[in-house]
Amino acid sequence: MGTEGAVADAAAPGRVERKRGRRIQEILTTAAELFGAQGYEAVSLEDVAERLDVTKGSLYYYFASKDELVTAAIETLGNEWTARLEGLPAGREGAPLDRLRALVREHIGIAVREYPAALRLFLAPQEWPSAQQARIKELRRRHDQVFRRVLEAGVASGDFTVTAIDPVLLCMHAAMSQTPVWCAHLTGRARERAIDQYAETLLLLVGHRPG
Repeated sequence: MGTEGAVADAAAPGRVERKRGRRIQEILTTAAELFGAQGYEAVSLEDVAERLDVTKGSLYYYFASKDELVTAAIETLGNEWTARLEGLPAGREGAPLDRLRALVREHIGIAVREYPAALRLFLAPQEWPSAQQARIKELRRRHDQVFRRVLEAGVASGDFTVTAIDPVLLCMHAAMSQTPVWCAHLTGRARERAIDQYAETLLLLVGHRPG
């Protein structure tokens, strides 16, 4: 076998794995959107397959059951979303107000631009089977900690004025969860302007006044 053939053979498994990874990501994203929009009970594997324009049997190649698929979708989306917030430099450095603004804006931006329906996966865990309930609650706790740390720092430094941290977090997350609905009709600059306005509005919860 020539050198070129050997290199091609070595590269082939890598291409196959990348293709498989992209396919799995497409399935998980579609499943998250459907389950988020319609709820656990209302969505079947047939619905996911139809949205992807594939056979139900092809889904079984990647996921053995509906529970396995939805669990993977919850895990993937929850971990990716929180990791992006945790890794945001502007959310880790600087004054508490600047950090909180960066986190809120990033969260809203991800929800509006990338996962407008999938966010609802995490809003009503009591509607899910017990295994998914427990995982959703743990992912929400990790996500909550990203914002809680900044709020606690701002309260300790005197930069934030709040009634209490828990109500602020609840109000903040409830509002952020609705932004995809509020921005659904917007595109381009109008959507980006709305994201900025919603972020600044939520900073009122910690006593900050725009301008």
